[in-house]
Amino acid sequence: MLHVLYRGLTTIAGPAVRLYLDRRRAAGKEDPERQGERLGRPGRERPAGPLVWVHAASVGEANSVLVLIERLLDTAPGLTVLMTTGTVSSANLMARRLPPGALHQYVPVDLPDAVDRFLDHWRPDLALWVESEIWPNLLTAIRRRGIPAALVNARLSARSFARWRRLPGFAASLLSTFRLTLAQTDTDAERLRALGGAEVRCVGNLKFSAAAPAADAAALAALRDAVAGRPLWLMSSTHPGEDELAAAAHAALADRLPGLLTVVAPRHPHRGSAIAGMLASRGLMSARRSTGALPAPTDAVYVADTLGELGVLYRVAPVVCMGGSFVPHGGQNPVEPAQLGCAVLYGPHMWNFAEITRSLEAAGGAVPLAGAEDLPAAVGRLLTDGTARAAVVAGATRVTTENARIVDRAMAALTPLLAPLVAARTGAP
Repeated sequence: MLHVLYRGLTTIAGPAVRLYLDRRRAAGKEDPERQGERLGRPGRERPAGPLVWVHAASVGEANSVLVLIERLLDTAPGLTVLMTTGTVSSANLMARRLPPGALHQYVPVDLPDAVDRFLDHWRPDLALWVESEIWPNLLTAIRRRGIPAALVNARLSARSFARWRRLPGFAASLLSTFRLTLAQTDTDAERLRALGGAEVRCVGNLKFSAAAPAADAAALAALRDAVAGRPLWLMSSTHPGEDELAAAAHAALADRLPGLLTVVAPRHPHRGSAIAGMLASRGLMSARRSTGALPAPTDAVYVADTLGELGVLYRVAPVVCMGGSFVPHGGQNPVEPAQLGCAVLYGPHMWNFAEITRSLEAAGGAVPLAGAEDLPAAVGRLLTDGTARAAVVAGATRVTTENARIVDRAMAALTPLLAPLVAARTGAP
């Protein structure tokens, strides 16, 4: 009943949703050359042969399944993987990082006509949805068409679980689309089972199996030369309100650490100009990476307002503080800097990575902070105490190494759903 109501409301809402997309496009949040994809109009032809559709919401979720996509393509030569995401930043990143045999499209908005156009064109043989993306019209259409589907790297926060428990029948109906659910943690698995998920298993978080972010060799060498000899730390993937914390920490440490360079990498690079203005108002000289500049000896802060370069920054910064953790956002992925030998610290709001942070902290592989007031002291200690920094790095290395095989468990669980596609390509009976 609720789905009938939802479908009716979204059908009526079509004009309003199109207006919403137009406003997002004007704000730079939609790709004007590919907006038709958001309405289910394909941007290219469907390749011949079996096609696996992998859907992830944005950058973090998409990055987490790149290693799974590579394994899918290795398992069934001739297979095509269609990756869909919903943001411009994720589309730009996938254009650089998707392997041969995989292609990207924007996910259609959850309007019945857009959903039907998308599925009529792409005709996926298997659908793999990532983390917690629940769109009723898309999921119902997948189920009605008999498309095998699995929810991978699934997570369900306590808040989302409480909301869905108010609609148990609706939740169970939507989750019944997935023949298999691979949860990140035992807690996620318990919540998904309670809502009616079928064949729910905990295999771990694929973010542990993801390859460390790549780095352009020339860009890395240029940055290393520019910062050589300077104490340096990175505030990574900041959200509004956190750039000021980095500036305050720099001011508190500058006298103690001559030549200190603070690097601020905003989660959304378009904020670079505003961050530079804030720094200037505090008397801090800065350079912006988006202008092509490297940090000069007189620069106190380097604003890394570009996309896809965290691999470069993590290889230069011995100490990394994760953004999204001093504001109620839920944190950003600490695995990537941990993989690259950084000493990682973060604030109190890391609930999106709760299981990962528990593992890191148990091994001494990360430094949790109670609040922003602790940031200067923690950064200063890790920059000046090599023994303490090495201990944090060693703990993180143990955790990332032990969990790197999670993708193997995911692939083993998915084998029954993949078997018909492999047989189709090999001619096996």
